[in-house]
Amino acid sequence: MTNALTITTPTDRTVTLTRVFDAPRSRVFDCYTKPELVRRWLLGPPGWSFLVCEIDLRVGGSYRYVWQDPGGASMGMRGVYREIVPPERIVDAQLFDEDWTGGETVGTLVLVEQGGKTTVTTTIAYASTQARDAALRTGMAEGMGASFDQLAEYLASLA
Repeated sequence: MTNALTITTPTDRTVTLTRVFDAPRSRVFDCYTKPELVRRWLLGPPGWSFLVCEIDLRVGGSYRYVWQDPGGASMGMRGVYREIVPPERIVDAQLFDEDWTGGETVGTLVLVEQGGKTTVTTTIAYASTQARDAALRTGMAEGMGASFDQLAEYLASLA
């Protein structure tokens, strides 16, 4: 059984999202790094569409994601990989097309496996406290929660 998404603000500029998945770390890592698998779960809130998913998984490589809400408005983001340690860690710099975060953010994904379950911890560092707080007000928790639920369902389907 997986647990719910936990969101904390450990510093004045960071948000940490944590969830446990009932799957081995290597499988969860693949779900973050292979476009055909990312497309299965990083869907956002119900009703949204995932239009673009491009990944060049190498240090200095980039990724691009674009979603569309039910009203037709698009939300896109891109990033550059700074560190990749399969299957345990990815660090990337990311920026939304509509720069509502006040500049580049740095995301750190850490995967820890214990007893066949994987704890996923994502820490996002924003340019300022104001940018972090604005991100929290966007519905990020709802979107990430829905996506993580999709990831848990997809992983369960592979078991």
